Amino acid sequence: MEAPGPGSMELLHRARRDLDRLSPAAAHAEQRRGAVLVDVRTEAQRAEAPGIPGALVIDLTVLPWRLDPGFGHRIPEATSWDTRYVLFCRHGYSSSLAAWTLRQMGLHRATDIVGGFEAWSGQGLPVGPGPHDVRR
Repeated sequence: MEAPGPGSMELLHRARRDLDRLSPAAAHAEQRRGAVLVDVRTEAQRAEAPGIPGALVIDLTVLPWRLDPGFGHRIPEATSWDTRYVLFCRHGYSSSLAAWTLRQMGLHRATDIVGGFEAWSGQGLPVGPGPHDVRR
């Protein structure tokens, strides 16, 4: 029998050790200073809850390519390896792994929001129904 891998939660723990995760209030402050908020929630999750005004929506399946400053199909905002990207998902699990992946590829300032969108909205920070700024 093959030895088991670290499992999903151990992988998440390892990834989070490399991130400077932000509270919702700190993420909001960084957004006001120019950080790019990126919503990686699923389409179904976005349909159930409002979004964060000014956040870009990028599907996890294309996220690394859209934020890579050297890739031909990047989004217009992806101009520097020094850009501060603050990711969020529903609860802060997927966004942690995604931010860690971005750091592995050289986007050294990528991070996520502790508790995700649920924590953001739970603290009374700005939310709105859209339209969402979806980037494909």
